[in-house]
Amino acid sequence: MTVSQVGPPEVQPAAQQAPAGRLHGNRALLTASAALVLAVLVLSALSLSVGAGEVGAGDVLDYVLGRHGARDSSRLSLVVGDLRLPRTLTALAVGAALGTAGCLLQAVTRNPLAETGLLGVNAGASLGVVVGIAFLGAHSGYGYLLWAFGGAVLASALVLLIANRRGGGSPMRLVLAGSALGATFGGITSVVIVNSAETYDRFRFWVLGSLAGVEGFTKLTSLAPVLAAGFVVALLVARPLSALALGDDLAKGLGHRPGVIRVVVAVAVTLLTAASVALVGPISFLGLLAGFLARAVTGPRLTAQLLLAGLIGAGVLTGSDVLARVVSRPFEAPVSVIIALFGAPVLIGIVRSRRMASMGMTDPAADESPKGGRAAAVRAPRPAGSDSLVVRAGSLSLLVPRRAAVAAFALAALLVSAVVLSAYAGQSQMGLSRTFGAVFGSGDRFDVLLVQKFRLGRIVAGLAAGAALGLAGCLTQTLARNRLATPELLGVNDGATAAVLLSATLSGTFGAWWAGPLGALAAVLVVTTVSGGLGQRGYRVLVVGLAMSALASAVTQVVLSRRSLNSAGSLYVWTSGSLNGRSYSVAVPVLIGLAVLVPLALVVTRHLNVLRFDDSTAASLGIAPGRVRLVCMLLAVGLAGLAVGICGPVGFVALASPVIAGRLAGPLRVPVVGSMLVGSALVVLADTVGRIALDGAEIPVGIVTTVLGGPFLLWVLLGRSAATRV
Repeated sequence: MTVSQVGPPEVQPAAQQAPAGRLHGNRALLTASAALVLAVLVLSALSLSVGAGEVGAGDVLDYVLGRHGARDSSRLSLVVGDLRLPRTLTALAVGAALGTAGCLLQAVTRNPLAETGLLGVNAGASLGVVVGIAFLGAHSGYGYLLWAFGGAVLASALVLLIANRRGGGSPMRLVLAGSALGATFGGITSVVIVNSAETYDRFRFWVLGSLAGVEGFTKLTSLAPVLAAGFVVALLVARPLSALALGDDLAKGLGHRPGVIRVVVAVAVTLLTAASVALVGPISFLGLLAGFLARAVTGPRLTAQLLLAGLIGAGVLTGSDVLARVVSRPFEAPVSVIIALFGAPVLIGIVRSRRMASMGMTDPAADESPKGGRAAAVRAPRPAGSDSLVVRAGSLSLLVPRRAAVAAFALAALLVSAVVLSAYAGQSQMGLSRTFGAVFGSGDRFDVLLVQKFRLGRIVAGLAAGAALGLAGCLTQTLARNRLATPELLGVNDGATAAVLLSATLSGTFGAWWAGPLGALAAVLVVTTVSGGLGQRGYRVLVVGLAMSALASAVTQVVLSRRSLNSAGSLYVWTSGSLNGRSYSVAVPVLIGLAVLVPLALVVTRHLNVLRFDDSTAASLGIAPGRVRLVCMLLAVGLAGLAVGICGPVGFVALASPVIAGRLAGPLRVPVVGSMLVGSALVVLADTVGRIALDGAEIPVGIVTTVLGGPFLLWVLLGRSAATRV
């Protein structure tokens, strides 16, 4: 009797609470939706009222309502009808499209970090548009759309391929892979625009993502059907995509076809992204912001997420466009810069969230250690005599690793060959014998001037910068126990670049040697503080580094946007990474730095070897891990900052150099010298390729390394060999 009396009162309230909770959730969702709609309307009104032309809110309202003959005024028709109104409607449409596309990508990849900008889709679409305009004469909205669609399809296919690859779909790895794709596509885009001042002037705001070029309704009207089709497909696929979140097997059991669903999602994302890029250029972080905020409001309901993500994206882009017009008057900042200032902190917040930790993606070293981590480092060593040479000089003796010595000699030979090739190759038709004669000061006076004054000075600068980058990469990779922890992925290069440009703006003198190291130090302090330290949080520190890079790049783009065309064009080449005009004098600070820092790095090499173990093991061997990490980080920051001062941010050299040198020298040694040799050879060879690849034009060395380094990063990130393990 007791059970029969007590049971119903307990069950009845539970049954009544379910619809009550659902009703409460629906009410909160309606309230949030109404608030977002109101916010979008207010921001739209503000967008119509702010801008050039000295037209206030009252005049705009008269024009919109057709009062007091406002539409007969040519000034109001130009400012409001041809400029502000199309710009505002474009911001609303593009913001909604990118917000919806980001939400779709996050759902299909089950990745809260997925976003068209972070995954390289925007960069692919942008590359398509630039190629179409520069080489095939595309000049209309549909022409832009066709090429943007092709580039976005390529990028989307690669992203989904990586997402479905075993081990490649983890949230942070997917973002890093997208960054590699975006870097490669961006490098190819830079090849197209960097050698023409006219092309650069035409694209410098659009490539960064800007609404400044929106005039009239022509492009928006032509692309509106494509945007509408993307929205419709997104809403239609929402229900089956929700089933896909349960897993492929359960989705099949419910009558859905996972492969078809992913293809339809890719079509929707491509339509929305391609049309958006064709209208305003690539804008990153917007989909991340919109998807994150929509998910926080709606929970797992995907249809509601898509609707709210569209509203949030429209509001954020419109509000950011208003800020872009007023923050740097009389100039206008690219709207993508404003969004990056908001999106990068959100990215950091997501990476530090409990959800990312619960997904088990914050410490890959723990998953891979049985094969490539500590177990690899403590394999039974061979007898010392089997792989080492003993060099004796009187009472002194030195144990030289045989494999490392052979690798060093081979790399030194490669470096000499690269120097000879660089001195010989060029636009002038100079033979090998004339080149050697000019190196030693004999022969034609013009040959001597060309080789000794220009080519050799440039080669010395490249050697110094490459050695510094290679050593910096070796230090950061070793102390973080992560092959991907390099200066460019930790935000160091972009921080140094921003500092150099800011120092040039404030002091009027470009190239202060101290600015790069200071900016690099500031960037790495922020990254390590926010992420919780190197070597402790796996890929978290890398994604925080990407966010830091975005913030520093935003500062760089603001500085460039405030400069004249000639000044901005030359600085843009430098910010792409260039040795053009570099000589012996600019290499002196780096050479002095190498002379001081390399011996220190060699001294701490023994400690770096011990740091490959865990901290408790290192401490038991008499090593202070914290002190060693601090010294190594300061060495790496100083070297990377000095290198940026010479040639700007040359990417992927610090990543590739230790990996290549480590494969040659063996996994049990820190390849300090080998990394320097490889870095020097890579920079000199890339600079040579950039000088001779195009007849009559030069590709900056940083663009060459970026185009080639993106695929290399993908190999390191997704490969299964021992070389890719941390």
